[in-house]
Amino acid sequence: MIDNISWLAIYPEVVLLVMACVIALIDLAVNSPRRTATYLLTMLTLAVVAVLQGVYASSGNTFYGFGNMIVSDAMGNWLKCFAAVALMVTLVYGRPYAGDRDMLRGGELFTLSMFSLLGMFIMIGGNNFLVIYLGLELLTLSSYALVALRRDDPVATEAAMKYFVLGAMASGFLLYGLSMLYGATGSLDIGEVFKAVNAGQIRHQVLVFGLVFIVAGLAFKMGAVPFHMWVPDVYEGAPTVITLLIAGAPKLAAFAIVMRLLVDGLLPLAIDWQQMLAVLAIGSILVGNLAAIAQTNLKRMLAYSTISQMGFVLLGLMSGVVNGNVDAATVQAAYSASMFYVVTYVLTTLATFGVIMLLARSGFESDKITDMAGLNQRSPLFAGILAVCLFSMAGVPPLVGFYAKLSVLQALVASGETPYIVLAVFAVMMSLIGAFYYLRVVKVMYFDAPVQTAPIQAPLDVRVVLTLNGALLFVLGLLPGGLMALCSGAILRSLAS
Repeated sequence: MIDNISWLAIYPEVVLLVMACVIALIDLAVNSPRRTATYLLTMLTLAVVAVLQGVYASSGNTFYGFGNMIVSDAMGNWLKCFAAVALMVTLVYGRPYAGDRDMLRGGELFTLSMFSLLGMFIMIGGNNFLVIYLGLELLTLSSYALVALRRDDPVATEAAMKYFVLGAMASGFLLYGLSMLYGATGSLDIGEVFKAVNAGQIRHQVLVFGLVFIVAGLAFKMGAVPFHMWVPDVYEGAPTVITLLIAGAPKLAAFAIVMRLLVDGLLPLAIDWQQMLAVLAIGSILVGNLAAIAQTNLKRMLAYSTISQMGFVLLGLMSGVVNGNVDAATVQAAYSASMFYVVTYVLTTLATFGVIMLLARSGFESDKITDMAGLNQRSPLFAGILAVCLFSMAGVPPLVGFYAKLSVLQALVASGETPYIVLAVFAVMMSLIGAFYYLRVVKVMYFDAPVQTAPIQAPLDVRVVLTLNGALLFVLGLLPGGLMALCSGAILRSLAS
């Protein structure tokens, strides 16, 4: 018999699953080309789920369900809340874009988006190898279908095929690594794996062998070098609304499974996986920034930018344990800096792609850097929002991107170890180089002659949400303490449990 605690742990997931199925059935009777009823019901469901997760997170309680296979803790619940909000914002920005491209003939965009969110929730709340893998596959299979949603578009179909083939390979890596750990420890439960590894009775070589495959699989999901090959092609080839679905909320889930697997389960092996993350971080920051300079396609440039940003997240994750010594304050500062970074990255990405979709129209994608020419003359508001996003990603104060980078660099320098300090200096130097390609887009927006002169028309909901999104980058940059305290408290309670 399933106890009440188990149901309480997955109540938001049950609501999301039931409503996704209900919406799929209701959509069969909807004839509106804009799918207004389906859209409103989806948004209502996401709002309810986000509120539920926010209430769970605010309580600060941690409880386990279904034989410890599911965990509900502050970190996971906040990430789920942010993921639900990110999907809501994505659908607000993407609905006009999708309608112009005949992507709303059926309700697949909304139902598949909800199933992908359900996969993220399962990943974030998983406390068992199989549960995490189940959530990961639900997310990725939904993402494959979403990328290929415009089945008459050969570019989108090609991107979906590349994503599917490389994604299947990465899932195989992760599953093989998890099976190795299961064979070595005799358990799929993350807590039991931690105890078995910490006991020191298992051959180190076997654990490291499995760990290599796990880190490789996780690196693919985060888009880190050298497992980044899919990111530029999928970002460029997918419809922009789907690009945002992949670039936004799933990064929160990727951060969560890194925390679940490497920190909650394999912290005694930190000295091994931190070295792997260091290599991934260096490669991501280097390749991401240098490759982005050569791009003329804005979506492809942002893909390489994402690779670089994930490098910073990895820097935070690798700085928690110094020389094998687990200090509570150091661990909390490092992992909360990474959580803060990934949350603010998603916030910035939402607004960036929101402006790109706003400039697109039927038959025109507006995904080239030259398509931004003279944007300030057409709409000072949207040019200002996009400039704020680009400056934030470049790490220019007083925007939130600056504080996010600073918090990660502080975690590195606080270790006092020379290699970590060298890494911090390297990250700063690469950020300076990376600022070039962000500033190039700003220059095109403000100083180049516009190709189009017609004013930009935006639906009221898009205009309001986009303005609030841009304003948050300023507010959180000036007053980052609240969000940082939230992340720090969530990480502390998660580790304490």
